[in-house]
Amino acid sequence: MTDDAAEVARGRCADGARSSGRCLGPGAGATAEGSGLIRRRQRRWLRGAATGVAVLVAGAVGAGWTVYAKLSGNIKADDAAAAELARYDKERPTALVHGAQNILLIGSDSRAGAGNGKYGRDSGTERSDTTILLHLAAGRHSATAVSLPRDLMVDVPSCLRPDGSHTEPTFSMFNYAFQMGGSACTVRTVEKLTDIRVDHYAVVDFAGFKDMVDAVDGVQVCLKGPIADKAARLRLPAGRVTLDGEQALGYVRARKSLGDGSDTDRMDRQQRFLGALVDKVQSDDVLLDPGKLYPVLDAATSSLTTDPDLASLRGLYELVRGLREVPARRMQFLTVPRRSYVYDANRDQLVEPQAERLFEKLRRDAPVKVSRNPSKNSGDSALNDPTSATPVFRGNTAAEDSCK
Repeated sequence: MTDDAAEVARGRCADGARSSGRCLGPGAGATAEGSGLIRRRQRRWLRGAATGVAVLVAGAVGAGWTVYAKLSGNIKADDAAAAELARYDKERPTALVHGAQNILLIGSDSRAGAGNGKYGRDSGTERSDTTILLHLAAGRHSATAVSLPRDLMVDVPSCLRPDGSHTEPTFSMFNYAFQMGGSACTVRTVEKLTDIRVDHYAVVDFAGFKDMVDAVDGVQVCLKGPIADKAARLRLPAGRVTLDGEQALGYVRARKSLGDGSDTDRMDRQQRFLGALVDKVQSDDVLLDPGKLYPVLDAATSSLTTDPDLASLRGLYELVRGLREVPARRMQFLTVPRRSYVYDANRDQLVEPQAERLFEKLRRDAPVKVSRNPSKNSGDSALNDPTSATPVFRGNTAAEDSCK
């Protein structure tokens, strides 16, 4: 084991001892049956992600440098995007609060490769099927995940195409940025929209998402009604259901047959599923059983393309290690305030001044509050009072029960 690898393992153990009195105790993976299960899942989606990644890294290091290097090497570094962002560094927003970080999580709808090709013809391009801006407060006392609709109409800057040419600046759907210019164009579009500096980004595709769910033998969700959706390949009963990778992909991508059919409802569902997935990774002794742990590690790392600083287990560990003590009530999920676009009901536009108030709060690392119903008369995603010192946005915390 190298000095760096040993340092990662020692750092995880020391932090675990301070917070729980032990290093890798069995409590990290406890499960139970009953109505409290979903609540515990949501409470731990970010805290669980932090603990999970830290334990996974420590476990890989403990297994030896060969395993660590193999798993770390699975993560693909997007060097081309990093170089493109460096070219525009002087134009990008400045980080205002030391210690706060913003990570852009991108779900790609690429059809390239055998795993993704079954979902459609490979056109040689890919779009951002899901995008979440994750804000980690300085001191890691809170975390806020903001979903950005793929149909949101935004200003997309001139971006570098894969063939070396450049696009023209345009006003278009948000996912056009990823389709034309990949991660770098998406990061620059988000920064232009929010004036928030993106510190890191990670991209996962269909096949990677499915493999991760299958590696943990499925993930349980709560369905308020039965689902029969031929397009999403779903036929499920109401109640608590365990989804395999194929079903999970259909569940998080479906729009027409679930909820009100809106992209906002779909993003809410995706956020709840992330919490359940992390909970499953922690359950069934996955983190303590090398036979179960390795497939999960292999699937998770193989599915990621990130900026160079995150393209290693050590990079991921350093990012999330401070999240383990974030209280469930301070782990928040919301969709950027939006409504139907005035010129096309199938597209979205921001609700102002609410959206700018949210971005301003995140820029200054100021408190953000969420509620399922901030105001009965405020619109799709509006807050209750744009002039209040601490506005309340439509959303939920990880402490809430998704089945209620």
